[in-house]
Amino acid sequence: MTSTDPRTAPYAALLLRLTLGGLFLAHAGLKLFVFTPAGTAAFFGSLGLPPALGYAVIAVEAVGGLALILGLYARLVALALVPVLIGAIVTVHGANGFFAQNPGGGWEFAGFWAVMLLVQAGLGDGPYALRRA
Repeated sequence: MTSTDPRTAPYAALLLRLTLGGLFLAHAGLKLFVFTPAGTAAFFGSLGLPPALGYAVIAVEAVGGLALILGLYARLVALALVPVLIGAIVTVHGANGFFAQNPGGGWEFAGFWAVMLLVQAGLGDGPYALRRA
């Protein structure tokens, strides 16, 4: 016996998919229009990472966010985006403690976001997905 309501669960998956996709597009936009691609690359370099990785993260966030919103292989895309957030925790936010309000931003938000991606992968695409995974 399951306590999941089959009438509403697909729409919960849709809402989660749209929200996660929107967050990734927002973060890609932040890196593109506020920090700039060159500034993002320089920041990655300051962390000891290859600066080109900054450009790759912008692309992954933008393409991944759009794919989630459109429902293009959303389960697989959700799983593929988890390492981006784990990378953010390991390289930037982890040292700042747990709470997102800590100076420099703790890992709370990125950790929750990664878990929600795993939930999306488990729930599935939801309705209105263009290409089911």
